[in-house]
Amino acid sequence: MKTVDTIKEVREIVNQQKMQGKTVGFVPTMGFLHEGHASLIDKARQQNDFVVVSVFVNPMQFGAGEDLDSYPRDKQHDTQLCQEHGADLVFFAQVDDMYKKGFCSYVDMDILTKELCGLSRPVHFRGVCTVVNKLFNIVTPNRAYFGKKDAQQLAVIKRMVLDLNMNVEVVGCPIVRESDGLAKSSRNIYLSAEERKAALVLSQAIKIGMEQVKGGETDCKKILDKMKQHIENEPLAKIDYVKAVDCDTMQQVAEIKQPVLFAMAVYIGSTRLIDNFYTEDV
Repeated sequence: MKTVDTIKEVREIVNQQKMQGKTVGFVPTMGFLHEGHASLIDKARQQNDFVVVSVFVNPMQFGAGEDLDSYPRDKQHDTQLCQEHGADLVFFAQVDDMYKKGFCSYVDMDILTKELCGLSRPVHFRGVCTVVNKLFNIVTPNRAYFGKKDAQQLAVIKRMVLDLNMNVEVVGCPIVRESDGLAKSSRNIYLSAEERKAALVLSQAIKIGMEQVKGGETDCKKILDKMKQHIENEPLAKIDYVKAVDCDTMQQVAEIKQPVLFAMAVYIGSTRLIDNFYTEDV
């Protein structure tokens, strides 16, 4: 496995692999890797000849007052995890290489980014679309792998690829959870012991929603009300949103007539966590 930190090196190595007829799988991350990221690397390893992982805490997708400076970083751990899971190349991207002086070109999106996380993080998805577009141009993968925990991000990237005729297959991979149900997240490290226990209300609310769907309930408001009620019983939890949206458009829906995404963002103390489920997976 090789590690590099320049765009030039990535392009040279990937081009060599492609000249040999190899397929390239790509896992873009912000680092501080955990089992959820490992599952993406594993999937990429299964489906491709050559696997690239990028590690880049992208400043463009953080708004004012968010946790850019404190976002956890551990290059040594990330390198080890990538090696253990069969990555061939790890790209530790650098800000001054990714965003040259005078940078002023962006990829923006309407509709899908106006709901859910887009409401409380208005600059977030412009940063996501811009950096993913850049990374796709740098790595030129055949397939790229994203976790379903970031369901809105996954939908946004799939739409961007479709709208901009990008020659890459976007693969969504299941949420990986702790043994007690909490969705794996790099931000879980922010939680105190008390907050860590309180954070279980997210996965518990997901289970409640799934049970309602499995039982035949199709009224989204009734399902959402039960989920919200459970979260609101936890004193350390503050709801950002709990909503039911169309899986493709991210627009709110009132009734389950097609595949629906039930998604939430909840503050546990000062830490914002997300979780979700798709009705098609129930």
